[in-house]
Amino acid sequence: MLKKLAVIGFGSTMISVGINMFILPFHLINGGIFGISLLLNYLWGFKVGLMFILLNIPIYLFALKSDPFYFYYGVIGAAISGSLVELFVPLSGIVHIPIISSVIIGAIIIGVGVGVMLRHHISPGGMDLLALLISKWTKVNVGIIMVSIDAVIILTGLFLLKDIRLLYSLLIISIIGMLTTIITSYQIHAGIK
Repeated sequence: MLKKLAVIGFGSTMISVGINMFILPFHLINGGIFGISLLLNYLWGFKVGLMFILLNIPIYLFALKSDPFYFYYGVIGAAISGSLVELFVPLSGIVHIPIISSVIIGAIIIGVGVGVMLRHHISPGGMDLLALLISKWTKVNVGIIMVSIDAVIILTGLFLLKDIRLLYSLLIISIIGMLTTIITSYQIHAGIK
């Protein structure tokens, strides 16, 4: 249990730092429920962390019926991730680097956080949990499923916000998906449980 909590703490911190320091300042989005939460923030000013927690509720209720193991750790992961995103909001705007550098650094930080959590079968929230369950049922790598879902979210954001910079978000999800695939594949090949 302590190991799981340490993984959740590490992963959630990485995700929160990546979003607040590198993604939010440029009004970009990453994928999953965080991507939808960021989109709602840009459109109507809703708090990212709070929306993240609220949007996760229906997915977790579904997960409870499908697989209680994923549900319990997923709820903890989502609650901590959502709370830390709000806690780390002051980090937004303290780093001033070009958008491409921000995209790459932010995506690497988020990708490591998400990948480490998924490697230990802990969902950092909603879509990742859904991707974990789909991966379990279909045997398709969780990283590939996540990139597909995330691409739809980003293209929706591009359509709604009409901001060409959102195309950078495709690079964000590609890097996160690649890192997640590498980190979760290493687990499978190395036999780590």
